[in-house]
Amino acid sequence: MKKLKLEHHNFKYLLEAFKDWLDILGYAATTVYNLPNHLQEFFHWLEKQGHSSIHTITVQEVKSYYQYLQQRANQTQHGALSKSYLNKHQQALKKFRDYLIQHNVKTPLRVHLKTEANPTPEKTNILSQPEIKELFIATSYSHPEKRIRLRDKAILTICYSCGLRRNEAVSLDVKDVLFDKERVYVRKGKNYKERFVPLNAYNLRVLEEYIYDARPEFCYNTACEALFVSQQQKRLQGNSFANRLKAMVEATQNPNIIDKGITLHTLRHSIATHLLQRKVPLESIKSFLGHTSLESTQIYTHLVKEQG
Repeated sequence: MKKLKLEHHNFKYLLEAFKDWLDILGYAATTVYNLPNHLQEFFHWLEKQGHSSIHTITVQEVKSYYQYLQQRANQTQHGALSKSYLNKHQQALKKFRDYLIQHNVKTPLRVHLKTEANPTPEKTNILSQPEIKELFIATSYSHPEKRIRLRDKAILTICYSCGLRRNEAVSLDVKDVLFDKERVYVRKGKNYKERFVPLNAYNLRVLEEYIYDARPEFCYNTACEALFVSQQQKRLQGNSFANRLKAMVEATQNPNIIDKGITLHTLRHSIATHLLQRKVPLESIKSFLGHTSLESTQIYTHLVKEQG
């Protein structure tokens, strides 16, 4: 049902903001993908009922939506929707209700949902600044080959120190590192939004060492514009970034870091949290992360409270 088109700006905005909220709070990629799709079906149904805002719906209409789902045909196989699929829709609305409450929006989403006994609490893993330092130290022995160790440190610099999303890091070209301006140019940000990210002296040295000493050994026989290059002399892809992060984490031999099960996005969450802890203004963090709205950035204030 992800192909359903929404007509009203209010619903489009809420859908995108909800997705960002899930993403920032560190939910699994499948959750960040699936729950907004289920919410989109709810919004589409509301539009068919004549609504253009969540403020005009009632509890009874939410119940009617559940009744609609119980009667809706399964589009991938014969019969009705499975109980498991219905539960996913309920989970989406329940999580959306949490989002609205956290943002002080009154909501009619008060249908009692069945939950598992003693559910495992959701937790957002953020690395502390000493743990980040351990990761950087680990790049000195994260691989037998020096060129890969230098690339590891550069990856860590781009994904933590610069706070880039995985796809943004993958899309970087060498020409996007502007040494003279002490900036990284993110030309392929989310929703095609461009931005410049500042580089401090340490970050500049790391990237300079990788670009001039290590990178030529990856693309010695071919022309390649990519900043991060694989051993096959091609643009390094997202899975390879994740695998190298895993190698860095294991190289620390720190069980506290290993047990956190961190991802590339954890690095982005961590730098945002650390900046907020250093009293950097929210507006500056918003620009740094490439957020469209300040509301998305404000989510990190809750993470700081969790850390505090």
